[in-house]
Amino acid sequence: MEAFANYEIWWVTGAQMLYGEEPVRIVESHSKEMVEGVNGAGVLPVKVVYKGTVMSSKDIEKVMLEANACSKCIGIITWMHTFSPAKMWIHGLQQLRKPLLHLHTQYNAEIPWDTMDMDFMNLNQSAHGDREFGHICARLNVRRKVVVGYWKDARTLARIAVWSRVAAAWADAQDMLVLRFGDQMNNVAVTDGDKVAAEMQLGYHVDYCPVSELMEYFKKVTDAEVDKLVEVYHAEYACGDAVLTPGTVEYKSVWNAAKAELALRVCLEAHGAKAFTTNFDDLGTDDINDPQFVGFDQIPGLASQRLMAEGYGFGAEGDWKSAALYRTLWVMNQGLGGCSFLEDYTLNFDGSNSSILQAHMLEVCPMIAEEKPRLEVHFLGIGIRKAQTARLVFTSRPGKGVTATVIDMGNRFRLIVNDVECIKSKPLPKLPVASALWIPMPDFETGAGAWIMAGGTHHSCFAYNVTPEYWADYAEMAGIEMVHIDENTTMESFKRELRVNDVYYLLNK
Repeated sequence: MEAFANYEIWWVTGAQMLYGEEPVRIVESHSKEMVEGVNGAGVLPVKVVYKGTVMSSKDIEKVMLEANACSKCIGIITWMHTFSPAKMWIHGLQQLRKPLLHLHTQYNAEIPWDTMDMDFMNLNQSAHGDREFGHICARLNVRRKVVVGYWKDARTLARIAVWSRVAAAWADAQDMLVLRFGDQMNNVAVTDGDKVAAEMQLGYHVDYCPVSELMEYFKKVTDAEVDKLVEVYHAEYACGDAVLTPGTVEYKSVWNAAKAELALRVCLEAHGAKAFTTNFDDLGTDDINDPQFVGFDQIPGLASQRLMAEGYGFGAEGDWKSAALYRTLWVMNQGLGGCSFLEDYTLNFDGSNSSILQAHMLEVCPMIAEEKPRLEVHFLGIGIRKAQTARLVFTSRPGKGVTATVIDMGNRFRLIVNDVECIKSKPLPKLPVASALWIPMPDFETGAGAWIMAGGTHHSCFAYNVTPEYWADYAEMAGIEMVHIDENTTMESFKRELRVNDVYYLLNK
């Protein structure tokens, strides 16, 4: 998977010289075997590299500084084979700027009851060596994930794999550029926020790109390039005769949408951007009938749908936090299934089956589609361009998933996560958009109520197979608040959690 190809995780084993050189040699041998075994299991998407056994403060500080400086290293796994006195980890841990996973395991699965002697005991001391290491991490308030389990077990490897995916997404975010084509939608609170604080806390940078600059790229797109992309559309999506026939209004609309996509892509590539936002009131020259008109003749919804599938983060109406979060989700989700930017659109009150329709004007990623998306053209009466507009139309496949959003609370960022279940949607003949229909956990009333109580946005980032554990790991790496709405949530306990969190972040600001 391309998103993980250039990354690696460093494995560092802790030990000491108290018992002589031979135990250290065995520690080295065991560590290499374990790293080879972890890589060979085929569960982790990122290669693990053994970086040696450390036995002094200088050794530890050296490897931590090297990890910080290495662009390929996205995190460190530590494991204490023998007892590793933790004061020698202080300086190194104080220097570490990469995510940390503390693996509590041991080389042998079971105690060799009949043969175990003191030499074996001295060598295999993870049971208390890892506790010593855990103590100093707690004392230093080091953000980390602790995984407990035998290193060959599927469950253990799966938890390391989750963390490795999140570490890759975190690394990706540290040089993420989000381009805003136009500003946020006027007077909308939830899509705004502190961009300086976001870069300090979350890594990504947000810039404004004038639509006039985007139009300079638009002017340079050739007809041949557009024709070629239209052929791709016709091959990849279900198309009616009107869309396929040159000279029709529908064909022309699709052709113009393809030109917009090409312009957006080349502009994003030129800037090195990984995410972007649009604004339906800022699409180029105002008067489309002006002979000098330069601009998009429609909202670039089709382009946004396709670019999301390719991995570009997207946020509608200038929502740069959702754009960045979607990019992070896409990286974590590589090879696991569909994900998308979505918006809470309208409610369906139906007793215990009450649900929320997730849609947008156009911009929903086709990765979540139940069937082959249909390329259609319909009038869209929103924004500065009220015009025939190309879009992919589909409904999402049923299944359990998780949706998430980040909000700016003023003194901190809060990640809100909600388990949901997508259910079978009904046709929307008068609303030809992409959509999903879900029931938030634990039920409609509690799930929606808790989301609102926490200050959740109407935009969110959804995936089928990115579980809450991924988001918990992300929040830990970022050092931000996370609240999770799941099947066990009650409004009373959730309100209490929010109030306790307010006190915690007030005292630790």
